[in-house]
Amino acid sequence: MTAVLPARHPVGAASSRATDEHSAAGRAHRIAGRLAPWLVRGIVGFAVVMFAVLAVGPHLLGYRTMTMLTASMAPEIEPGDVTVATPIPVAEITEGMVITYHMPIGPRSLVTHRVVTVERAADGGVTVQTKGDGNETVDPWTAGLVGDTVYEVQAVVPGLGHVLQLLRTPVLNQVLLYGAPALLAGWLLLTIWRPTRNEEARP
Repeated sequence: MTAVLPARHPVGAASSRATDEHSAAGRAHRIAGRLAPWLVRGIVGFAVVMFAVLAVGPHLLGYRTMTMLTASMAPEIEPGDVTVATPIPVAEITEGMVITYHMPIGPRSLVTHRVVTVERAADGGVTVQTKGDGNETVDPWTAGLVGDTVYEVQAVVPGLGHVLQLLRTPVLNQVLLYGAPALLAGWLLLTIWRPTRNEEARP
């Protein structure tokens, strides 16, 4: 009678698989350790830049930022774009400038439109009529500019308003509030537990 014995896997094969798994886990650990610091730095850097541009800059440099809510100035300024406007003397305003001012009707909301006509009175007062680039007709009002300066749009940051609106949502606020510290803690732990070169070179 012939006896059939079960085949046994060589010990070397099992050891090789364990070594491969350990090596793959080590590579994943090293990749995560390299990416985590850059991810944390990116989030912190973005938050610092946004704070500087939106909170500190207007006080130090005197410019004003505003998120476009309508398509009245499309395609030059789309809804969700953020405009950066700087003050200029009212006496220097000319046709073709895009300015931000308070509408003389209703709740006197801010509007950003292009100047189409400028009238200067003998007493130095300036009256303008404006039109949105995306509108078919001029605005149905004439605005008398009050004060010595008016804000002229100098730059447009596409889509930044959508990002700011997203950051204001309660869910994302909670994620940033608790997620950023968690990422920082994870980065520190990965830095502490990162294997040394001797450990990585050990078979």
